[in-house]
Amino acid sequence: MSMYAVVDPATGETLKEYPTITDDELRDAIARADRAHREWSRAATVADRASLVRRVGELHSERRKELAEIIVAEMGKPVRQARGEVDFCASIYGFYADNAEALMADEPIELLNGEGSAVVRRSSLGVLLGIMPWNFPYYQVARFAAPNLIIGNTLLLKHAPQCPQSAEAMAQMFRDAGFPDGAYVNIYATNEQIEWVIADPRVRGVSVTGSERAGAAVAEIAGRHLKKVVLELGGSDPFIVLGTDDLDKTVEDAVAARIDNAGQSCNGAKRFIVIDELYEPFLEKFTAALTAVKQGDPRERETECGPLSSQVAADRLEDQVRRAVEQGATVVAGGKRNGNYFEPTVLTDITPENDIYREELFGPAAQVYRVPSEEEAVALANDTPFGLGSYVMTNDLEQAERVADRIDAGMVYVNIVGADGAELPFGGTKRSGFGRELGRYGADEFVNKKLIRIS
Repeated sequence: MSMYAVVDPATGETLKEYPTITDDELRDAIARADRAHREWSRAATVADRASLVRRVGELHSERRKELAEIIVAEMGKPVRQARGEVDFCASIYGFYADNAEALMADEPIELLNGEGSAVVRRSSLGVLLGIMPWNFPYYQVARFAAPNLIIGNTLLLKHAPQCPQSAEAMAQMFRDAGFPDGAYVNIYATNEQIEWVIADPRVRGVSVTGSERAGAAVAEIAGRHLKKVVLELGGSDPFIVLGTDDLDKTVEDAVAARIDNAGQSCNGAKRFIVIDELYEPFLEKFTAALTAVKQGDPRERETECGPLSSQVAADRLEDQVRRAVEQGATVVAGGKRNGNYFEPTVLTDITPENDIYREELFGPAAQVYRVPSEEEAVALANDTPFGLGSYVMTNDLEQAERVADRIDAGMVYVNIVGADGAELPFGGTKRSGFGRELGRYGADEFVNKKLIRIS
């Protein structure tokens, strides 16, 4: 079987295969991207580039149904969630198109000494490499591509091997929007080929969304060649329940934060840390609600939780749950697998000696912890190698501010879930990576912030 293939996780059927790019084709792709940067990017205005990016967003909306169907087949995302992903992408391209001029405007600097003026002018770096994962096939690309094409960088895009059709569909949209040859180039490359792409002096930076292992490997190669890297890696986000005026709503939010994309979201809530007096009622209601989630064929509109993305993903989660139980954890509900489907699962009695205490569970499995105080809740929340996102539920706003300030993560959401936005920066700390995507900060990662000082 080809490295790049569409394998329906709901059935195991191989639907389509794609050939890996040859070395000569890859060299040509790099040359085309470099040429586009030198010839198109340097000549195009910000408004020109914004217009093209806007059209890409419009094409996402126009092709919504088709695009959604592709990723349902590639990685098993329930169809309603797949369409929601496409809609979010359209908003990201629209945001950067709407704000391109402001994001690229000169930044004046007030001089301390001397006369004249000084500004920081943002300009493109050149060719960038994007290495993207399977769990949000369009969204992950949008947040990389939209700001960087506004800036004038040109892009080589290596998608996950199980997402070749969505990769092809996106490349077609960039062509149909009017981008010149080389501005956005899809490459079905091997890991070995990617190593020498990063080494190529024409490639000026790398953005990776993926596992710790993939991020570390790419960062090591990029560091060796002095290339800028942005890493968005794994997470084991805490969902801290310290107080509530509406426990049913808190439970509803908790389930939504765990079950989205069958639990295969880097910033999904994975560890539920509950104050002692709310623990028992929360656990009871949460278990009932999580196990009531409709699991089934991702093509059915009623389905809330589809299969895991692949046999490998299902094998990994099954092994984690098995080891967790062997090491003393209690399965309150779920824990069983059927093909690539995994039952929504609730685990308790997890100690620091248990492997999963410091692992990311990438699937519909939740860890629930009891804590006696705010202090211990924060300590437990931070006792993880990850630092991507976090959630705090409380009816005390002073407590919310205090806890949010103490959580060691890149993002904190207070009394809200599913609140990502094109304007809001996304990224983490510790082993969840570094750098930011989306918002103003996402447009500031791969730019030359050039000082121009005039007397």
